[in-house]
Amino acid sequence: MGGGCEVPPGERGATRVAERVVAKIASQAAREALAGELRAGHAPPTASVVVRDETARVRLHMELGYPADLGARCRAVRRQVAERIGTLAGMRVPEVVITVERLHSPHLDRAGAERVR
Repeated sequence: MGGGCEVPPGERGATRVAERVVAKIASQAAREALAGELRAGHAPPTASVVVRDETARVRLHMELGYPADLGARCRAVRRQVAERIGTLAGMRVPEVVITVERLHSPHLDRAGAERVR
């Protein structure tokens, strides 16, 4: 025994993870979920997060390749983001709102490049 220096668990304090850190975790998790899809010219996913009572609500903005099953891609991103935030920050994630800012099609990208002179 350390002569009474041990602090009871209820008085040890708490760890608070900043919203910007959780947003970085969310952005990285989205990139992981889209790993095979991100190409040069695609903007990386960005996230904003509101944390309240160990619960994180996430908003993601991202670009996707097309044609693709957009619903499946968004579900995969939501699942990965919720899992990574839960694991790394210990937070519950009841909501991941995804805004698809742009769709990229190799056919349209090529066609557009040919017209620009």
